[in-house]
Amino acid sequence: MGKLRHDLKEAGKHADKEAAPRRMRRFFSELGPGLITGAADDDPSGIGTYSMAGASLGFATLWTAILTFPLMSAIQFLCAKIGMVSGMGLAGVLRRHYSRAVLFPAVGALLVANTINVGTDIGAMASAINLIVPIPLHWLVVAIAVLIVGVQVWGSYRALARIFKWLTLTLFAYVGAAILARPPWREVLKATLIPHLSWDGKYLTTLVAILGTTISPYLFFWQASEEVEEERKMGRRTLEEREGATYAELKTAAWDTNVGMFFCNLIFYFVILAAGATLHASGKTNIQSAAEAAQALTPLAGRAASLLFAFGLIGSGFLAVPVLSGSCAYAVAEAFGWECSLDDKPHEAKHFYLIIVISTLIGLLINFLGINPMAALFWTAVINGLISPPLLVIIMLVSNNPRIMGDKTNSLAAKLVGWAAVAIMFAAAVAMVLTWNKQ
Repeated sequence: MGKLRHDLKEAGKHADKEAAPRRMRRFFSELGPGLITGAADDDPSGIGTYSMAGASLGFATLWTAILTFPLMSAIQFLCAKIGMVSGMGLAGVLRRHYSRAVLFPAVGALLVANTINVGTDIGAMASAINLIVPIPLHWLVVAIAVLIVGVQVWGSYRALARIFKWLTLTLFAYVGAAILARPPWREVLKATLIPHLSWDGKYLTTLVAILGTTISPYLFFWQASEEVEEERKMGRRTLEEREGATYAELKTAAWDTNVGMFFCNLIFYFVILAAGATLHASGKTNIQSAAEAAQALTPLAGRAASLLFAFGLIGSGFLAVPVLSGSCAYAVAEAFGWECSLDDKPHEAKHFYLIIVISTLIGLLINFLGINPMAALFWTAVINGLISPPLLVIIMLVSNNPRIMGDKTNSLAAKLVGWAAVAIMFAAAVAMVLTWNKQ
């Protein structure tokens, strides 16, 4: 009997050892749209904004990482839930259940914000490559735009999803740089846990930029549409097959979005920390170029900081630009009832891919206006911060509409956190505008 008990115990240990890797693999395999969305949120616009925040204000905005995590997690889960329960993207839901007075302003605002964001991100990627290879920026922006469009049009959703997951790893460079900079950890902890508020115009503008680049309009539309793509991948091709979601499916989506948003906030926290501990500490409070921003990585890479910064910015750009132009295409195609899927061939969804091409082309042309790339990244985030609040109102109304969501409307906790995000975004934007008027 004792030997039998021992054999069973050993077998149990062996099974546990085998089960652990399987559980880990299954956990990562279930991470999809949420992880990609969270990583795409740390796009060149975000990296530029966080770098400028750390350089100009030091550690004063570190607390925003704590504030925004529950807000963005809740909002992105609601967007995921809308896509899963309705079987449609956000614009498709607005087209079916709301008037054009709601649909077209929402889609129009997204198009404006995303197209500008595409242009600034491509410009930032070109500046990063220019740190390594002294090729004229105008040639680089054209080459990057063509490459990204080619991958989107002739690739597939599955291939893009795999690429996007791997590209997220490039962003961990900022974590290492921040730690190796040896910042004053007591001061860092204080700035993290105790919010610093100021009515200074520069501070409020930076705050709106951080909120705008973190809780961005394109993430709302992308998240819902990618949940639909996931269902298509499972063979649910018709709307009737996709409608509805089990609580188990929603639980998986919640984990996915929470992990993605945690990853996003972890990176943005350490970008601010790295810039504050290096650039701000050395008196470089006004970043004007990618080369200056790269100095935030000096503690990790020394003279190779520019190289590391370049790879991080290029990786995040190749992750984010397809998400930006793709969310434009989803929104417009859904608004007009056109076929839209990254798994479709170009001849099967002509309008969808045409929007991707046009959005990228217009974004490309923005780079020929002579705008400073770092300034463009920052002000793109500010624009997103002004556009996001009304879109958040729409998301809250849709996700709590029983005609659309059935019995999957928002819980009390989701309502509280969601409307808190709306209130905070509106308050920051209004405060910024009022401060501008006083200056």
